[in-house]
Amino acid sequence: MAGYPRWHTASEKGPRERNADAVSAYAAAGAPGITFALADGVGDDPGARRAAQVAAAAAARTPVEAGPVKAILAAQQAVRRLGGTGDAVLVVAMPFAGGYRIAWVGDARAYAWDGSMTHKLTQDHTLAEYFRSRHQPYSPRMEHLVTTSVRTAKPEEIGTTETPSGGLLLTSDGVHKVLPPATIDEILADPARGASALVATAIALGGRDNATALFVEPADVRTRVTERFPTAA
Repeated sequence: MAGYPRWHTASEKGPRERNADAVSAYAAAGAPGITFALADGVGDDPGARRAAQVAAAAAARTPVEAGPVKAILAAQQAVRRLGGTGDAVLVVAMPFAGGYRIAWVGDARAYAWDGSMTHKLTQDHTLAEYFRSRHQPYSPRMEHLVTTSVRTAKPEEIGTTETPSGGLLLTSDGVHKVLPPATIDEILADPARGASALVATAIALGGRDNATALFVEPADVRTRVTERFPTAA
């Protein structure tokens, strides 16, 4: 679309039975850009997959003027309406002049991209991060135990930040918990590889989870690739 940034996304289920990650993007009439959302279902079952799809779609379609926290809460309402126990973690990036306002729950991440390096914008809501920030011991398993989720988060528990950067990367933990920051930077230095190379590399290096990335190119990038990815309606 004219006037909007180029973006691309890719996802692989890895060794899991199904892909419970989902992405969605929506540009409302009159909005300053595109709202992006990436969700990672909790578990490897149909309920987790559906929760992620519904959460991403509801978050992306929240009016920009409502803000990203409201987008998380809209996703929460949508997931709860499903019934059952399906749940997801979620990150949403809403555009404003020159950048994005971001909200998240769980361990889905957002990074700013300045054309040469990524800068992590979010802080994982996991038991490991909780204890790490308090200089307390933790086990590797705690890296995968989230302390907030779409279904359960209270408004005051939702993380928020913003970035003036035009370049943006959203990832599920199947990408960022496998790839070191230097590897992510190296891959994004060649924009033609973008999201697809991040996902493929994570799986090739032995990732055991679904791997999903959504990359929004800086405005001055000229080499572009678009990956097809099914999103919730």
